Amino acid sequence: MAILRAAGELAAREGLAGVQMLDVSKEAGVAIATLYRYFPSKTHLFTAVLEWHIEMFLEGHRDTTVPPADRVTEIAETLIALTVKLLDNPLLASAVALSSFTEYASAAPTRYDIAGSHLGRTMLGLLGIDEPGEDDRSTVRLLIYCWWGLFVAAQTEEISVQRVEADLRMAVRLILAPYAEQR
Repeated sequence: MAILRAAGELAAREGLAGVQMLDVSKEAGVAIATLYRYFPSKTHLFTAVLEWHIEMFLEGHRDTTVPPADRVTEIAETLIALTVKLLDNPLLASAVALSSFTEYASAAPTRYDIAGSHLGRTMLGLLGIDEPGEDDRSTVRLLIYCWWGLFVAAQTEEISVQRVEADLRMAVRLILAPYAEQR
């Protein structure tokens, strides 16, 4: 966690291009070899920083006491709040977005189960699903990909945060319509 915290703090001040792995190891108080053992590249490191920030934000958001009728709204509001939190520091938001793009475009990207991520599990929990089927996992994947696209659009200032909020509410409502009708 010290490594992720140090990397996040450096990126928040310097941006991705300004962060060197040696600086991260010094800031975290670990040997450079230790840093590279866990994170073979800056891309891997900042992809992990993104996941860590999401996990820290979502800590305690697995609230299954939300009434079924309000779960769709709770998911939309959670994704909006996460977006606003990540955009709170533009340099860090840019660093994690660029690292994610780099990882996705690499010759051998890490095969990542987005529905099984902390964010995916939180969305499933908010829907009250303990044992997801493939349709549930696909639904969560769609939610996360939609959220990510809107996050990136806001981060690059293609659209405003207010537009992201409205679009997220609509997307969540449309994607989760079958779940709202089931409950």
